[in-house]
Parts: sequence; structure tokens; C-alpha cells
Amino acid sequence: MTRRSDSLRVRMILSHVAVVFAGVITVLIATNLLAPAFIHDHVAAMRQIAGAGAEAAAIDEFEIGVLTGFGQALFLGAMVSTIVALIVGIVASNRLLRPIEGIRAATRRLASGAYNERIELPPEVELAALAADVNALAQTLEETEQQRLRLISEVAHEIRTPLATIKGYMEGLVDGVFPPTDEVFIATGREAARLERLVTDLSELSRVQEGELDLEFEPLDLGDVARDVAERLNPQFEDKGVTLRVADLPTLRALADRDRMAQVFTNVIGNALSYTPEGGTVEITGRAASGLVTVSVRDTGRGLDDHQLESVFDRFYRADRSSPGGAGIGLTIARSLAHAHRGTIDVSSQGPGHGATFTITLPTTTA
Repeated sequence: MTRRSDSLRVRMILSHVAVVFAGVITVLIATNLLAPAFIHDHVAAMRQIAGAGAEAAAIDEFEIGVLTGFGQALFLGAMVSTIVALIVGIVASNRLLRPIEGIRAATRRLASGAYNERIELPPEVELAALAADVNALAQTLEETEQQRLRLISEVAHEIRTPLATIKGYMEGLVDGVFPPTDEVFIATGREAARLERLVTDLSELSRVQEGELDLEFEPLDLGDVARDVAERLNPQFEDKGVTLRVADLPTLRALADRDRMAQVFTNVIGNALSYTPEGGTVEITGRAASGLVTVSVRDTGRGLDDHQLESVFDRFYRADRSSPGGAGIGLTIARSLAHAHRGTIDVSSQGPGHGATFTITLPTTTA
């Protein structure tokens, strides 16, 4: 429980009173030390002017009266100053603490889940900065909550189709609608594998974005990694009738995790294959300049418009859901892995029908 003396309001009021009280005490001490001598000198001068005929008793009585009246006036002034300081302290503390109370109330509502809460900025600069920080926090919490709800919806959507397919096959087998043939079991297994791949991708994405992956950095040639991945994926290109070309890559030295960078290239090159029609081409090029090494994957596929360029790395986003492909998490994982290597992945396109180019960039190393 908070003690009354710990209240900021009480401390502010007491600080005003303390300042005035210190000033009054200082004035009283200075007055008691200096005023009698000043008044006595002034009365002595008056006695000289009045001459020897002036009554000494009357002059002494006048001096005592002046000192007494001055002391009483000073005491009353001190009392009035203290009361005024108390009133000013109360008014000032109320004005200062009112926006603080508003900020406290807003943070309590934020804690209860009202992420659309915003605080009106007070006129005080410091409190306005505090309120702006709370508003920024509220904005971030609101966006995070929206992303969470969207993720739940997207995961449910991706899971619904394979589950419905598996359920349909199982009910058909139980009811005798489908004979227990290899085709039925293969189709059911394919949908189960799709669910397993989705769960694996989500787990991988979560670990990458939370920084829980153990990356084993080593000096390597990024071009060698890209060539190995291209060679491994080449049979899939041949099956689809898409040409995969690997340019004469220069030495692209980087400090990276070989397996994770292979995963990045697999996701990016695989994405290019998914969106490149039969007869198209996917080309891999690379260069080193200005302390960076880059590998570009350019395809002659469907291309991307401006909106798709901004969304292509979002979770579950697919530029064309009618095309075969994964759940739309591969590029998200690739970008997160590139960021974990202090690198980037950028995408460019001249528009629909003109293909797209994904560029992976990492810092170079001389090792």
C-alpha cells in the first residue's frame, strides 16, 4: 500500500511550502540580525536632529514600537506567504497530475485489451513526450493483435482444406463410397504431408523470428551454395519444362550458415519455379561490390504489381493461389533467415507478365 508521504501530489505541495518556509526563515533571520541595527542607527540620527531637548524615553519607546510592529508585520506576511504557497501547490499539483492520471487510466485500459486507446497530448513538453510514447506502444500493440488474429485466421484457412479432404476420404472409406485403393491412400497421405509441411514451416518461422535458431557461421562462397541448390532443384525444372540457368558466378565470400543459406536459396528458387510457366527461364546471377555480395534469381514468370511487391514476403501471401505451391511461408522464412545473417532480400518487377527478380544480399568477408 502506498504511503501518503510517497504521493507525488503531497510531495509537490510540501515542496512549495518548504520553499516559501525556507525563504521566510531566511528573511526572519536576516531581519533579526540586521533590522535592529538599521533602526537604532536611524533613531540615533533622529535624536541628533531633534536635539538635546527631545525626550529620550519617547524616542526609545518609538524604537521599540517600530521593531515590534515590523516583527508582527513580518510574521503575518510569513503566515500569508505559507498559505498562498499551499494553495498554489495544490493548484499546480492538480494541473500537473491530471494528465498523469489520464495516462495511467489509458495504460490500464491498454492492459485490459483496449488497444485502440489513444491519449490526448498535454501541453507540458515532458508529459506530451510520455503520452506520445504510450500512444506509440498502443499502436504497436494494436498492430500485433491484428497480426495475431490474422495469423489465426490464415492458419485455420490453410489447415481447413487438407483436413476436409482427409475427412472426406475417411468418411468415404467408412461408408463404402470409396474402395480402399492405393490412390485413395496416396491422396490422403499427400494431404497429411501437406499439413505436416505447414506445421513444420510455421515452427521454423517462429524459431527464426524469435531468434532461437543456432546459426553456425563459417566462411563460405555464396555462389557455391547457390549452385548446389540449383543442381539439386534442376530435375524439378526439367519436369515442368522450365530452363534453369546459372551464370558464371564470381567468388562471393560471406560469413554465413551454409545449411540456412541453402534453405534461403531453395525457397527463393522454388518460388521462381512455381510462378514460371512451361517454356520460361529462371536465371541465377551474382556479384560482389562495396563490401556486399549479392545473388539474384530472375524469372520470366507472371511478375508482380506494386501491391504484390509490398506483400510478397508476408505470411501466407501468394500472388496467385491458383498456381501450385506451398502455403506462402517460404519467402517469409527466407527473409527472416537473411535478416539473421545481417542481410536482406529485395524483390523487383516491371509489372505483371514481366517476371520478377529476388536479390539476396549479405555482408562480404575477406576470410
